[in-house]
Amino acid sequence: MRRFERAGIDFVMLEDSTALTDIYGGTFESELKWTPRAPKHDPMALASRLAYETDRIGIVVTASTSFYPPFLLTRLLSTLDHLSRGRIGWNIVTSTGDRAAQNFGRDTLPTHDARYEIAEEFVDVANKLWASWDADAASPIVPNLESYVDHTKVRTIDHDGEHFSVRGPLNTLPSPQGKPVLCQAGASKSGIDLAARVSDLVVAAPKGRDAMREYRKTVRARATEFGRDPDAVKVLYMVTPILGETEDDARRKAERYYEATDAAIARRLIMLSGDIDFSLLDVDKPIPDDLRTEGSTSILDNLRKWANGRSIRETVATERTESLRLVGTPQTVADEMESVMDDVGGDGFLFFGGGGGVLNRRYVDDVCDGLMPELSRRGVAGTGYRGSNFREHLAGAR
Repeated sequence: MRRFERAGIDFVMLEDSTALTDIYGGTFESELKWTPRAPKHDPMALASRLAYETDRIGIVVTASTSFYPPFLLTRLLSTLDHLSRGRIGWNIVTSTGDRAAQNFGRDTLPTHDARYEIAEEFVDVANKLWASWDADAASPIVPNLESYVDHTKVRTIDHDGEHFSVRGPLNTLPSPQGKPVLCQAGASKSGIDLAARVSDLVVAAPKGRDAMREYRKTVRARATEFGRDPDAVKVLYMVTPILGETEDDARRKAERYYEATDAAIARRLIMLSGDIDFSLLDVDKPIPDDLRTEGSTSILDNLRKWANGRSIRETVATERTESLRLVGTPQTVADEMESVMDDVGGDGFLFFGGGGGVLNRRYVDDVCDGLMPELSRRGVAGTGYRGSNFREHLAGAR
């Protein structure tokens, strides 16, 4: 984490899941052998420790609107924002898979679109709670102070909606940033609408320049329709730069990374098995036309587009969670990153290390000691933290 901060990385995102699933193959064996999602500890406690060890880097934690009560999560995020001195963000997710629901006293999750309706109201409640204290409600502690908090600057929210009833106010002091930075990885229509309506950061992996350009155009158009300044919604594309001292070195690393090994294929199929057991499908045939999910619908839709009639094995062997492949020296990869930004627009990239033990110290070294210094030299990233908190830094970032 300190390495990321010294390199000038803007923030880290701590993804999360709330179930050890046995969907793939009907047992925990593959999930625990290839570790794509588990074991996994709670990102909230980890964020507190990371904040203690660092000074300026943003820390985005993942939390589900399907399982937390709005008051509890809003209070928790506000507390983390104080502990981090204004560096917390919230990655808003709705969760997928009934195994997660069964850890919270439910048999199944609501449908995909219903989950996003709940998420919209959840974020509305959270925003009201964060606004239930005026920024200057609390006074500096000085001798003879009669009241630490001006009660006239604290109010109930009295929210009574379709899914939540919350009186408020929060019983925490105002968040240092006003509220944490809100992030969302919207790819489906419902997800894009939620991201455009409430998010400060949007993370996505549309594949190829044309799709990246169209995605950003859609998000900005929807933000405008919701009455927001589209420039207030920063769009980041997910990539996994493969770096080498020479082009040949980088190509050899990429061949190993993208190699269609049994482990790579198994890990990808397990990740796709949110509520579909891919072990029951013939991986040497195309994805069945009638295959449906109420989990990550956008992931399945994008997988079909990427497959283009190929077998499941061929598809998952070449498919990765990234917008484009970046393979080369730090200089040539930085060239491509700049070219993409100039061509399709956007606000930057989210480096994704693959998960399931794929992210390692050597990869961190390549990014922090190779790519980030090159981007910093060009003045496009890693040029220093701006403002006094995460939100102010993002507002001033390129």
